[in-house]
Amino acid sequence: MAEARYRILTLNNISPRGLERLPAARYEIGAELDAPDAILVRSADLHALTIPASVRAVGRAGAGVNNIPVGSLSARGIPVFNTPGANANAVKELVLAGLLLAARNLGPAWLFARALEGDDAAIEAAVEQGKRHFVGFELPGRTLGVVGLGAVGVEVANAALALGMKVLGYDPQLTVQRAWQLSASVEQALSLEDLFARADAVSVHVPLNEHTRHLVNAARLALMRPGATILNFARAAIVEEAAVLAALGAGRLHAYVCDFPKAALKGHPGVITLPHLGASTGEAEENCAVMVAEQVRDFLENGNIRNSVNYPEAVLPRVPNTTRLAIANSNVPNMVGQISTCLAAQRLNIADLLNKSRGEYAYTLIDVDGRLGATLLDSIRAIDGVLSARML
Repeated sequence: MAEARYRILTLNNISPRGLERLPAARYEIGAELDAPDAILVRSADLHALTIPASVRAVGRAGAGVNNIPVGSLSARGIPVFNTPGANANAVKELVLAGLLLAARNLGPAWLFARALEGDDAAIEAAVEQGKRHFVGFELPGRTLGVVGLGAVGVEVANAALALGMKVLGYDPQLTVQRAWQLSASVEQALSLEDLFARADAVSVHVPLNEHTRHLVNAARLALMRPGATILNFARAAIVEEAAVLAALGAGRLHAYVCDFPKAALKGHPGVITLPHLGASTGEAEENCAVMVAEQVRDFLENGNIRNSVNYPEAVLPRVPNTTRLAIANSNVPNMVGQISTCLAAQRLNIADLLNKSRGEYAYTLIDVDGRLGATLLDSIRAIDGVLSARML
């Protein structure tokens, strides 16, 4: 039997280092393909597109998935993959740069120096007169609050410790994996309010959703020590823009450093805005592309799910001389029992099985001895609650 050939639609430029992980003998890749098996995307907005019925997976070469209609894809049994941690070092370095920019008033100082006129003597005199306006502060001994201890947050927390800062962390959903990576010197904040009240600077590293929108707001800013700094390299709407501007105007905040220029922010002397540079390094783009390509390939060829934002982690080693079934379904009782009944009706033996659930969705991998007939998929797809089923 000839190996299956897969079609991959790319909606942005994906690093060649990632696309190399999809061998040309089995994968056709392009920006204008009909009936793709999967879509690879960076920043393109999929909300405005009609996702073809042929699509089995969507891979985002990055962490955030706000540009992808995750809800509707979930209901179709389509996993959405992202690449947590692939750009963590790039974002960490930018956060540290933001801390230093704010602490030493480097933005206004640079603008001052660039605007100097006259000969060297005149410039030197102006420098001696003007540098007093840019006196900053040092980081050791000051406290950084890190909200969200995922891949990026953990790296930021550990790096801040290395700079001599005290670090408070807050993440009620901290995973065991990230806890192992986090320095024992990071102190746990009891709540967001506790963190804001004790921090000289706060850096947010959480996804944007209904719970995190305006997480940094007027009430929490009012708890902060005078002269504090807010750093936002996550999503713009996590910080309430009007509240930050008011706190800057009142002198409570020293600086707001973010990756999201807005009309009201970009001209404010207390604001440093960067043009969404968080993951904009060659290394991060390559890391994200490689990671997402490998995840999508493993799903298409083996049905395995790693780093999906909407379906459970499900990895099952292949049993030799078997055919694999990969089934996405609503997380309802007796689903595995109904699927097993379909197999039993055709006198098929299960060699191995994995069933995982996540919220309202579940995913099942079954290795069945021998080859399967096409009618089996029809019977499984006919089960109420099955969203997608395929044979590998």
